[in-house]
Amino acid sequence: MQYRKDKNGNPISLLGFGCMRFTRRGSSIDLPKAEKEIMLAIENGVNYFDTAYIYPGSEAAIGEIFEKNNVREKIKIATKLPPYLLKSPADIDKYFEEELKRLRTDYVDYYLMHMLTDTEVFRKLEKLGIKEWVEEKKKSGQIRNVGFSFHGNTETFIEILNAYDWDFTQIQYNYLDEHTQAGRKGLEAAYEKGIPVIIMEPLRGGKLVTGLPQEALDVMKESGKDWSTAEWALRWLWNQPGVTCVLSGMNSEEMVLENCRIASDCTENFLTEADLDDYDKIKEAIKANTFVPCTACRYCMPCPKGVDIPCTFSSYNNVKLFGKGAARREYWQTVGLRKESAFPSQCVECGKCERHCPQGIEIRKKLKEADKVLLPWYYKLFAKASRRFLFRKTKNNKAK
Repeated sequence: MQYRKDKNGNPISLLGFGCMRFTRRGSSIDLPKAEKEIMLAIENGVNYFDTAYIYPGSEAAIGEIFEKNNVREKIKIATKLPPYLLKSPADIDKYFEEELKRLRTDYVDYYLMHMLTDTEVFRKLEKLGIKEWVEEKKKSGQIRNVGFSFHGNTETFIEILNAYDWDFTQIQYNYLDEHTQAGRKGLEAAYEKGIPVIIMEPLRGGKLVTGLPQEALDVMKESGKDWSTAEWALRWLWNQPGVTCVLSGMNSEEMVLENCRIASDCTENFLTEADLDDYDKIKEAIKANTFVPCTACRYCMPCPKGVDIPCTFSSYNNVKLFGKGAARREYWQTVGLRKESAFPSQCVECGKCERHCPQGIEIRKKLKEADKVLLPWYYKLFAKASRRFLFRKTKNNKAK
């Protein structure tokens, strides 16, 4: 197993265990199976385990497994505070104490503010006293490192990155999402600040393993490499020095062993120019199967009416690649949950975006298409209600 360092110089395994997708038996996690997979991962050098308050049964499961096998001091636990459930400062302690109880521990190695999508969410946390609370917990040793997980656009990511002295961050990133969400620009901004980056969705929920078009598979075959589709995705990530740890939701012993093998063989900047050319061909083959030839260059931005054109087109293209359900969920996370709406329906057809688009895309026409597919009426209602819930005034604010 290869390791990279956190801000304090502590080793983090290149491969992290994502604990959201344990095999379930009925409504419960198959604990004996999960235990075998976790212990096999630890035996092969994995030391980073990621969970969250809202992952059903996950915190309690790994807490029981770690305690039973007496491995707490060998591993690092990452879990998350749910900002969207907080109504008052007292709620922060309530959820944190519940998490410690579930995890059967008295400290958390890596504690994240879960799913920040907008700078307003972080401002809400500030008003609840999160900075002071974190400093107190770090002094007591109950929290060793504090970070945030993110879904949104690059500009928002960098704003949040610069808003606090973070110890680490977690982003969705893979060779298909190189220039969407936080993207390469966000990854490199964190790296320049010395902030470790944990990667989620490295395989796009498995779609970069089983959902590739034949043209992309042909490129892989013609390269002469015997890498699996998953290996192609993982090697692209671990080639980059800004990537500290890649999470994988492993739910078989075979998957654990395969991913550990790859992680033991990868070092920074090991891909050749020929390899990188193959990745470009793979991405071109995938994007040829999309609705809009958008490269996310963002020359069309800012939109005078606030429409996030690149994010909209990214999610619209994912309808063709991954299905409506996955595309709509992503759009809800990256655009729907912002305080200031950025929907295609806000377009007034001024044409400014099209005058700046180097691809010559009929943006106004494509926005209308995307709006119909991504935002049926019930999604629009859901997004509106979600924003109201997420950005509601806290008791703390009302008292001021």
